[in-house]
Amino acid sequence: MRAPLAGVRVVEFEGLGPGPLAGRMLADMGAEVTVVARPAPGAVSERLGGAAENPLRRGKTVVALDLKRPDQVAAALALVAGADALIEGNRPGVMERLGLGPAACAARNPRLVYGRMTGWGQSGPLAQAAGHDLNYVALSGLLSLSARRGERPMVPPTVVGDAAGALGLAFGIVCALLEARTSGRGRVVDAAIVDVLAMLGGIAHWLHAGGQLDGAAPSPFHDSPFYDVYACADGGHIALGALEPQFYALLLDKLGLADVDPAAQYDAAAWPALKARFKALFAGRPRAHWCDLLEGSDACFAPVLSLAEAAAHPHHRTRRLYRVGTAGAIDAAAAPRFLPLTG
Repeated sequence: MRAPLAGVRVVEFEGLGPGPLAGRMLADMGAEVTVVARPAPGAVSERLGGAAENPLRRGKTVVALDLKRPDQVAAALALVAGADALIEGNRPGVMERLGLGPAACAARNPRLVYGRMTGWGQSGPLAQAAGHDLNYVALSGLLSLSARRGERPMVPPTVVGDAAGALGLAFGIVCALLEARTSGRGRVVDAAIVDVLAMLGGIAHWLHAGGQLDGAAPSPFHDSPFYDVYACADGGHIALGALEPQFYALLLDKLGLADVDPAAQYDAAAWPALKARFKALFAGRPRAHWCDLLEGSDACFAPVLSLAEAAAHPHHRTRRLYRVGTAGAIDAAAAPRFLPLTG
């Protein structure tokens, strides 16, 4: 099948994290992405990524330009003139000072979709403040949801903020590209990570409105025995998510808890005692035992895997989700996947 973004040309001014990830998402979908890279790698990139090949450059063409030199800015503008979209991840105003802001680029290419990846957005009191993934998740209200009652919030993996921002930017660019093909006019995509996080929190907002999350009452997502992570005898962990009555009933049956009434699943008063039973039960056997008993069933079960274990899991291997390099570097396949509508 022809890649869905085949023929789309993107110029990416390389930054950290979410901007390059958005570019890789577009490249994975068939876009021709040219990366304008600094002549020398930044200190943070070297510290976080080491000397290994940067997987966020997958499928891209890299051109090194020193944007402090006028002739190199002119070369960048020449790339922009032939592009459909642009990605940049600087603080507001930086691209304008370089002579590469939306107005300068629109003069060369009025159909250009100009994607701006920031933490706080192009406007607002925090627009010029530094920040990182954890800060954006904190301000969105979502970080607070990782805390159990009376405990501090847990630091989430970087995919929560930076990768959410990347996905939002890629989505916004594709939306704007569709409109530009009709109108002939480009536009700026203001992809603030905190905005995208708030939007992706829609399910959490719905649950909050229903009193099931972030409220005074016990929450199925924090306090129940059927939605939690449990330690096993060998130090491994497993995760349960049996929210629906039929799945909870099956879980109880497989665990041999015939004395527990599945109809009383949402009796919050009984949750502490039952959770203690679950903890003791799972702690009594190694993780492999629980995988043999529960994995692949409708008990809503999964082992908590390391990255290396995830790459080797049979389900992921069958779908060729991960690629493992000779030095053990792990890279994920493009997503989502596309299949023929018929045949």
